[in-house]
Amino acid sequence: MTAAQETTPGTSGPPVWARRPANLATAVTAELVERIVRGVHPPGTPLPPEPALCGAFSVSRTVVREAVKILQEKGLVQVRQGSGTIVTPPSTWDMLDELVLAATIAEDDSLAILDDLVVTRRVLESDMANVAARLADEETVDRLRALVDRMDELVDDHVTYHEHDRAFHDVIMQASGNRIARGVVRALESQVVNTARYMGRTERALCVASNRGHRRIYERIAAHDPDGAAQAMITHITEAWLVRRSGPDTARLVR
Repeated sequence: MTAAQETTPGTSGPPVWARRPANLATAVTAELVERIVRGVHPPGTPLPPEPALCGAFSVSRTVVREAVKILQEKGLVQVRQGSGTIVTPPSTWDMLDELVLAATIAEDDSLAILDDLVVTRRVLESDMANVAARLADEETVDRLRALVDRMDELVDDHVTYHEHDRAFHDVIMQASGNRIARGVVRALESQVVNTARYMGRTERALCVASNRGHRRIYERIAAHDPDGAAQAMITHITEAWLVRRSGPDTARLVR
């Protein structure tokens, strides 16, 4: 829970907010997203009726209706005439949505959603590396070389290292010219870049190994080798995640 304390839907009582939020509809939406993802309101079941939600959150019907509308836009509920507001299955949820993705990651002990995120990154970034190797000009190659050289100097400072790591990948994505793929990757990464579950271990040896992967990617792009750049990116993203992730189940990622 964040701003609100858990209550039994449909019960009345004092306001549930620990701090009264500035935007009530946004706060109610965030709370309902968390509850749906956690299974408090399972797929196929109706959300509590408007009066119950109004009482649980101490908000007006207008606020509840706005929150339900936002949940619909995120694919989490469907309003059915005569049946109420029904929670939809996870297959319909907008996984690029900030609230939905964050709540799903927080709830997923198996790390399966992070595995899927990494696979998605791998597909998109390997293709962008392929294109970048064909299109990269001298300035782009120089920027990549400078970043790789600088990361060699930053292996004892994992915070600054990872800032340069993200910059390296972004230079390649920009060089590809694929704004949609870049936008998807950046949106996904923004949700996990500061989470321990995604970043995993951070010791020096891992930074050293990671930058060896960066250097291979840079060398293939500098050589204008599209297939080699794509394969180097696939190998780098896969190996870096397998080292970072906790737990023994890696089969679904290595495919």
